[in-house]
Amino acid sequence: MTPTDATIEPLLRRAEPRDAADLAELMERTFRQTFGAFNSEAEMAAHGERHFGETIQQREIGDADIATFVCTEGDALIAFAQVRQGHRPAEVTGTNPVEIHRIYVDAAFHGKGIAQRLMAACLDEARQRNADAIWLGVWENNPKAMRFYEKYGFAIVGEHIFHVGDDPQRDLLMMRAL
Repeated sequence: MTPTDATIEPLLRRAEPRDAADLAELMERTFRQTFGAFNSEAEMAAHGERHFGETIQQREIGDADIATFVCTEGDALIAFAQVRQGHRPAEVTGTNPVEIHRIYVDAAFHGKGIAQRLMAACLDEARQRNADAIWLGVWENNPKAMRFYEKYGFAIVGEHIFHVGDDPQRDLLMMRAL
């Protein structure tokens, strides 16, 4: 018996260089699904051009300081997350914190447990990197995302400015110890 599309379990894996074009498209699509109604087309386009292109994704996939996870259904990318080391705001404590830089699920796959699988992968990656804290930025007007992070023990520790194109917006910084 061959499984149907309805019975295929989405696969979670590390992104590979061959994923760069599809990942760039997924990043653009999910960002627009999440924030498009709240931002101008010009700002959305500028943000996408600066952050989601195929070349940018090739570079991020190959960067040892960034772990990129993708979730696939068949050949299609349906969700992704990125954990990265490096810069951190002053409000983030710990001697070796890591950041959940991005975590998005295509709207058609919301409510299927995929975000939870991505979060587990991010937390595992942080532990493998010997992190003692993990943090992220979340738009102040995204209470659904904040509730999701709170379920995993994240708490607000500060705020910073996140630019969508050239529009400065307030993100809340959330962190939890590991």
